[in-house]
Parts: sequence; C-alpha cells; structure tokens
Amino acid sequence: MTKLPELLAPAGTLDAFKTAILYGADAIYAGLPGFSMRARAKITTDEVRAGIDLAHAAGKKVYLAFNLFAHDNEYPNLTRVSEVINYLRPDALIVADPGIVMWVRENHPDIPIHISTQANICSSASVKFWQAAGAKLCVLAREVTHNDFKTIRAACPDMGLEIFVHGAMCMAYSGRCLLSNFVTGRPSNRGACAQLCRWKYDVILREHDSGIEMPITEDDRGAYIMNSKDLCLMPRLADVLASHPDSLKIEGRNRSEYYVGSVVRAYRAAMDTYAADPEHFDPAPFMDALNVLETRGYTTAFFDGPVTPDAHNYDTTRSSSEYHAAGVITAVADDAITLELRNELHSGDEITFILPGGIDVARVTLTQLINAANGEVLPKFAAGMGHSIIIPRAWLGTAAADKFVPYVLAYKRK
Repeated sequence: MTKLPELLAPAGTLDAFKTAILYGADAIYAGLPGFSMRARAKITTDEVRAGIDLAHAAGKKVYLAFNLFAHDNEYPNLTRVSEVINYLRPDALIVADPGIVMWVRENHPDIPIHISTQANICSSASVKFWQAAGAKLCVLAREVTHNDFKTIRAACPDMGLEIFVHGAMCMAYSGRCLLSNFVTGRPSNRGACAQLCRWKYDVILREHDSGIEMPITEDDRGAYIMNSKDLCLMPRLADVLASHPDSLKIEGRNRSEYYVGSVVRAYRAAMDTYAADPEHFDPAPFMDALNVLETRGYTTAFFDGPVTPDAHNYDTTRSSSEYHAAGVITAVADDAITLELRNELHSGDEITFILPGGIDVARVTLTQLINAANGEVLPKFAAGMGHSIIIPRAWLGTAAADKFVPYVLAYKRK
C-alpha cells in the first residue's frame, strides 16, 4: 500500500479536537492561547491541554501555532509563554519569526520547530535555510505551484514539507495583509483580521483638482474585487500524493466542528482509497462529500501556476452550498441519541448524518421534534442555548449503528 502523508486538521475549540480525532486526522494544530495568529480563538489553555491529552491517547500528534511576529516589548512576556509550553507539552511549535525560532531553540530545545506559512517559503533555498536553523518541517507558501513543490522535494529529500490542501485563501501574499490594520485597527497578523477582502466595494474615480468624485461603471462581476474562492485540492489529490509531501494541512482554526469533521472525513477517505489503488483513484465521490459545506466556491489556486480570474468570486461572499449544519450528537443511549442543534429544525425535516470511517451517510426524517430537556414535542426548534432533541434509535435503522457516537455531525438542506 502507498505510504501516505500526515493529515493535519485545525482545532479552535475542544469540540473541534474531538471531531478531528473521530473523523481520522493524524495530527491537529491549535493556537498557543494569546500568542498565535488566531487571537480571537475561543479555546483556553486548559482546553488545549485536554485536547492534547485526548489526541495523545488516540495516537495523534498536536502542534501549537506560535507564529506571531514579535516586537522587542513582547519578549519579556515569553517567560510566561515558557510556562504554558511546559504545561501543554506539544509535539511541535509552528513558528514564523526568526527571533522566536532562536528563542525556542534556546528555551525548549527538545520541541521540534515547524516553520509557518507566514514565513513565505517558496524555494528550496529557503527550506535549506530553515533546516540549517534547526527546523524539522516547513509549511510552504500557498503561492508555491505543484511544479515548484516537486523541485523543492527533489532538492530537500530529508526535510519535512507541508502544504495546504483545503480552506480559505487570502488575497495577500501568504496572508501578510495590513488592510484590516489600516481600516479597522484590527491586526490581521495577530488573528483579528476583519476580512476586508470579503467586503463589497464601490470603485471611485477622484479628480483631485476639482474635487469631483464619480463612480466607475462596473458590470455585475465587479463588486467583490478581492474575494478569493476557497482552496480545494481534492480534484488534484492524486498528483499531490504522488509528489510525496509529508503533511497535508486543512485551514480553519476559527471554523466549526461541522467544517472540521466534514473536511477531515473527506480527505481521510480519499487518501485511504488512493493508497489502496492509486491507478484507479477517482476524486468525484469525495468532492460530493465536500460540496455539502458552506463555501465561497472552490479553486485549486496556484497549483498549476498563476491564478486565473476563476479563482475569485466577484459576485458575492455568500455560501454556494445548498446545505448547512443541523447538529452534532452529544450523547448516545441504547434507545436514543441526543442531537444538539446548530440550525433551526422543523418537524418533517430530513437530516443526514456524516459517519466516520468512510464517506457513508445515514439519513433520517424527523417525524417529531422531541425536546431533550423536557420531552415536549415541538413543530420547530431553534438552535442556541444548548437546545437539543432526542432521536429514537428506531428511526435510525440498524446500518452502521455503532458509528452513532458523540461528535458525529449532521446536516440538512437549507
């Protein structure tokens, strides 16, 4: 069987940790609380520790993102960071700043260093530089083409190489954008980006001498001028795997467990299917599994070279999917399961459960909505505040009954 790279999943919450483990990730990355590129992440230090413990118990690795660009006035705070790192004991630290790389080598020499995509690594020369600096793996820039990757792989056969295969794209070079800083005061490179590239813009021609302003006439594709579609390399996964990366990374530390579980499940099943029979691999069934997600549309981005206009969605930032999350199983009993709602459900809705261990699904029609709190039967039930429903086992049938476990996800048509 073909050797596969690691499948690396994001976790911005403890639930995302659990979901990534359930659906087949080999490793998980999370932010070092308060010191990574996702300053708004909701996960606490103790939750990261709990996630690491769960991952290690399942034989998975956890990498912590420590990929800020530090100023001199922040280095005195690193004593506290050391304490957090010692408490968490990750399998590696993801770092971008050369000064932080030196600090990690001096203060935590036993922890492997992974160089973040924020370091803009686009060549074998850069990879060799970071290898000489003590790094064990480089996360290549999204701007690296497939041919670039093959050149880097040939030149750096003994260095870990990681590439992004799925998730949001940024219109700036490797995400190093300052629009948010200037317009809203929210630092994009500290995880607080306001995502101004997703806003709708009116283009104005200004005549400076007279002070006249006049809108430039635009067609219906000219509104969202910086809005990239989402990266998806599933259609080219066979080429990706044949080039021997060490790790395939899914973007999304601010995403829901529904997103994490759905994407991990699709790539896990696709990778395993490829490994069993590379010559006959067909990505189509696994694309179907990804198309239930809310996306901005998909692009292979720089995989084949410079991006084309098709890589951007000039019309809208709204999801192109007909589906959205219905809920997640939180408890399982012999006679029923408990589903915590993520969107409003109505009596008569059909929901689809995404089963782990493949791309199988299980569908059930909710002939009644039974409030898990008090047994009341309702015509509709809104999400939020932990609202949950009871689904009798008899409604689910007998197929794959053992796969109905906590953190199994469900979706429904909008």
